[in-house]
Amino acid sequence: MGPAGGAARSGRFFGVYLLYCLNPRHRGRVYVGFTVNPARRVQQHNAGRKKGGAWRTSGRGPWEMVLIVHGFPSAVAALRFEWAWQHPQASRRLTHVGRRLRGEATFAFHLRVLAHMLRAPPWARLPLTLRWLRADFRQDLCLPPPPHMPLAFGPPPPRAPAPRSQAGPSDDTECEPEQDVDARCTLCARALQDEESPLSCPHSGCSLRAHVICLAEEFLQEEPGQLLPLEGACPGCKNSLLWGDLIWLCRTGTEEDEADSELEEAHWTDLLKT
Repeated sequence: MGPAGGAARSGRFFGVYLLYCLNPRHRGRVYVGFTVNPARRVQQHNAGRKKGGAWRTSGRGPWEMVLIVHGFPSAVAALRFEWAWQHPQASRRLTHVGRRLRGEATFAFHLRVLAHMLRAPPWARLPLTLRWLRADFRQDLCLPPPPHMPLAFGPPPPRAPAPRSQAGPSDDTECEPEQDVDARCTLCARALQDEESPLSCPHSGCSLRAHVICLAEEFLQEEPGQLLPLEGACPGCKNSLLWGDLIWLCRTGTEEDEADSELEEAHWTDLLKT
C-alpha cells in the first residue's frame, strides 16, 4: 500500500479543522477553518485577530484544535470543503443533512455534518485522513468514513523536505528530477516529455512511469462510471497503490507556504460554494 500514516510526507499540507472553545463564558462554541499549518494556526486564533486569528474567535479563547481533515489535493478543494462544513444548509451536496436538532450540541452537529460530507461526492473519493488531535474529544461518527480514509490520532506527521536537484546555486529553475527526453509511458508508449508530472510507482525495482490519464483509466477499469480512482494494482509490479499517495509523490518540491498562509484568512464564499 502507500506510505505509512505516521511517516513524514513530501508535498503541501491542506487541512480543514474544528476548533472547540474552552472559555467558560463561551464553552461549547466551535469554529471551522482552513490551514496549511495546524500548530501555527491555533496559536493565531488564541493570539487574537491582530495576530492573524479570525474575528469570530478573537477574544473568546482559549481554543483547542480537536479535529482536522487533511489530504486535499489543492487549497481550493480544502476551501470548498471548509465552506460546505460551515454552511451545510447552503451546500447543494448536503441537502439531505437535516438542520441542527433541538438539544443537539453544536459540536455534535458539526460531527454529524462531517460524517455525511465524508460520504458525499466529491469528497467521498478524495484521499483524506480524519485526524483527532485531542483523543479525549473523540466521538464515533454517525456514519463511518469510507474504507480508504484512515482514522489517525495526534499531530500530523512532519513534512519531509522536498527533493532537490543537483543544479548549481545560480540555477533558478524548478528543482525537478531530470527526465529522459526519450522516456515513454509504460501504458500507452507515447513520450512523457510533455507530461508535467508523470506518475511513478514508489516500490523499489518497479520501472512504471505513466501519464496521469493513462494510469487513471487503468485503475478505473474496475469502477466504470467513476472519474477519480481510489486505488489499483500497479501494472508493473502488481502491488496495490493508493491514488492519493501517487499524486502526493508526484507533487513534491512545490513550497508555497507564504501564499497558502494568506488563504487561511480568505473568505471566497461566492467563488467556492459547492
